Amino acid sequence: MITTIQHHKTSYQIDLSEPLDISIPLRATKENVNAWYIPAPKIEPVTDGDWIGKVSEGASTNFNNIYFNPHGHGTHTECVGHITPEFYSINQTLKKFVFPAELITIDPEKKGHDFVITKELIQKVLLSKPEALIIRTTPNHPEKCDKQYSHTNWPYISEAAALFIREQGIKHLLIDLPSVDKEKDDGKLLAHKAFWNYPQDTRFDATITEMIFVKDQIEDGSYILNLQIASFENDASPSKPVLYKIITS
Repeated sequence: MITTIQHHKTSYQIDLSEPLDISIPLRATKENVNAWYIPAPKIEPVTDGDWIGKVSEGASTNFNNIYFNPHGHGTHTECVGHITPEFYSINQTLKKFVFPAELITIDPEKKGHDFVITKELIQKVLLSKPEALIIRTTPNHPEKCDKQYSHTNWPYISEAAALFIREQGIKHLLIDLPSVDKEKDDGKLLAHKAFWNYPQDTRFDATITEMIFVKDQIEDGSYILNLQIASFENDASPSKPVLYKIITS
């Protein structure tokens, strides 16, 4: 299924039958990817007295409740409402869902006890000024899909790097870590604030997507990104970012 996308003055041809899903599925197990010191998600049937909402238990349908946290239990997309006292909804701020994107791979730099994604590392590999930037970090093991991140001091984006990303006009930032910021930073959230330009001149239409997983077989380069969210009136929603390889442009 070949389609052509016209963006500004450039045409992109992609094959919609060959999506590259870079989301992590949510599972009701202790092995589900997890961060921020919270219990595993739950998916369980509704019960009402002796009635259980499960076909194998005699119900006509499977009828489950799902308990999860979008920030800690898998791939999610957030708006600036994640860090503001005022309420802003990802469902209201993300109004477009298809973007030219660039995938880059970064080996974070060791600085003291931390591993940091610096401005200089990004400058070396960023070849364009896309609307969306996808950062894959190394090492890139499949264990990222079930890693228990709490108390691990994961790598993070420096404030200068986040500012550089914003200055390139990038509106949508995706990364394979639980946060663009340091796990324990005393609430400074320097990368979040720099990327959203908060509170000086806040970019309400910009988003951050965290906890993705990009397989090694997906090469660095230019793609078309379809950033899918659920219609949650919340600062963040579970999301399903999908890449499409550009055939011609």
